[in-house]
Amino acid sequence: MSRGGQKKLREDGPERKCIATGEAEPKTGLIRFVLGPDGRIVPDLAGKLPGRGVYVSSDRTALDKAVAKGLFQRAMKQPVTLPEGLVELLEQMLARRVVDLISMARKSGDATSGYEKVKDWLSKEEASVLIQATDGSERGKTKLSTPYGGTYIGWLTADELGMAFGRHTVIHAALGTGGLAPRVVEEAQRLKGMRVVTSKTGTKSTDRGGSGRRKG
Repeated sequence: MSRGGQKKLREDGPERKCIATGEAEPKTGLIRFVLGPDGRIVPDLAGKLPGRGVYVSSDRTALDKAVAKGLFQRAMKQPVTLPEGLVELLEQMLARRVVDLISMARKSGDATSGYEKVKDWLSKEEASVLIQATDGSERGKTKLSTPYGGTYIGWLTADELGMAFGRHTVIHAALGTGGLAPRVVEEAQRLKGMRVVTSKTGTKSTDRGGSGRRKG
């Protein structure tokens, strides 16, 4: 069954320039950073902290470049201190943000989990987003298809999805057609650029997929 329907981030909102790529991009695909009173760079995932902000694409390569080449100092025009392991810290923060949003959707009745429940939502066209754990069985995952015109999220782990649903692990989940689904999709897309997935060969690569076409 095909794994299609991947939506892109909104492109009709305000844009900001990434200090690493030099390109203007929609704010929804960027991470804002502000300078704390102690000269420390602070990630502002909600985009609400006071002070002058600089933006970096939510992409591991762009952030690695910004850190390695001192682009935060250049953009802020003064010496700055970066949190240790900034890139890994951001990945954890974004993952937690996505998990919390899915949990909120579950509590409001806009999310479900488990193969049979997800299959039922999909068959009744009650789902707009299909979520599957990256470490789940590939054979099992291909039995469910992304909702027509909907979105597929496939770069959260079974443990992370489990936290969202108050269970040990979760492989299959779905979000309804309203509520928090748009926010979950946007935050998940930011996480996607940061996520490093360990393949079966033991090598690591940044996941650019999650919506590739598969047949089962």
